[in-house]
Amino acid sequence: MRRWRAALLALLLPAACSAEPMAAEPTLDGKPPIVIAHRGASGERPEHTLASYELAIEQGADFIEPDLVLTKDGILVARHENEISETTDVADHPEFAARKATRTIDGKAVTGWFTEDFTLAELKTLRAKERIPRLRGTAYDGRFEIPTFEEILKLLARVNKGRAHPVGVYPETKHPSYFASIGLPHEAPLLALLDKYGYRGRAAPVFIQSFEVGNLKALRAKSDLPLIQLMDGEGGPADDPEMSYAAMATPAGLKAIATYADGIGPNKTMVIPRGALGTLGQPTRLVGDAHAAGLKVHPWTFRRENYFLPLAGKGGLDPAGHGNLAAEIEAYLATGVDGLFSDNPREAVPAAKQGAKR
Repeated sequence: MRRWRAALLALLLPAACSAEPMAAEPTLDGKPPIVIAHRGASGERPEHTLASYELAIEQGADFIEPDLVLTKDGILVARHENEISETTDVADHPEFAARKATRTIDGKAVTGWFTEDFTLAELKTLRAKERIPRLRGTAYDGRFEIPTFEEILKLLARVNKGRAHPVGVYPETKHPSYFASIGLPHEAPLLALLDKYGYRGRAAPVFIQSFEVGNLKALRAKSDLPLIQLMDGEGGPADDPEMSYAAMATPAGLKAIATYADGIGPNKTMVIPRGALGTLGQPTRLVGDAHAAGLKVHPWTFRRENYFLPLAGKGGLDPAGHGNLAAEIEAYLATGVDGLFSDNPREAVPAAKQGAKR
């Protein structure tokens, strides 16, 4: 099997590298596509830490993305999930052993430790760790705190002083209907902090994103800040079991989204599906249909490890090895996407700039 895969790679990689550059379709507004640092430079530092965001800014990202959950005392903090055993050392703290619990989140039973059971002061005693250590190692485990959303906005306020083009913020409300059900809704603290730090109006350097629909509609009723409807390749919004993301991605579904949001954030396979053996297939109509509805398109997530790359971009058989991320990004830019999420701004930023010139 290894020899067969190696032979197949040897055949496909030269073809991929020697292909003629593709002429890109235009973005919705004709501006260059943006690079959103997915959880910061999370390919190089533990995700959702100030160190990860700072590195992403140094590497030229246009936006940094914090996923937001709430603490017991109602503070917004940056974690991929409210269950934190995968991304912190909470399991190593005997004083919190009794906090381990099982909760139903978006219809699924989840066991672990949850941010809503901790005060901010308690969370600050924990330290972040790498979520996928087999691919990225553990060299930075134990060094960084869990940041609050306000600390992230303070970081941006500091680095944006004197910048002609400020680095923006792209927060995601995680499990908003669940948090609302336990008396910890996202909307009020989120909008209050954004207003406090000057994020106002349609041109503000911010996008608020959610996989749910009701949360975005509630935000639209209270704010004119740009909103993004996230979509996955399967399933549907947790707050609307009758709706599917597939239906939302149709022309009619996209027109409905345009009544409350400014764009979509689809799983990248909804833009270019994977074919046999993990090769990139033909682009779908999604970008064109979204643009026709007046919606921006920001697919996720682009990562440099071979494990995540399409077959022609793999740099060998080691899953943790780094392949040709730029080639994958170029293929997506050719569809006219308006931006993309990446764990690796170091590679994604120059790839996006190069693609914008085509």
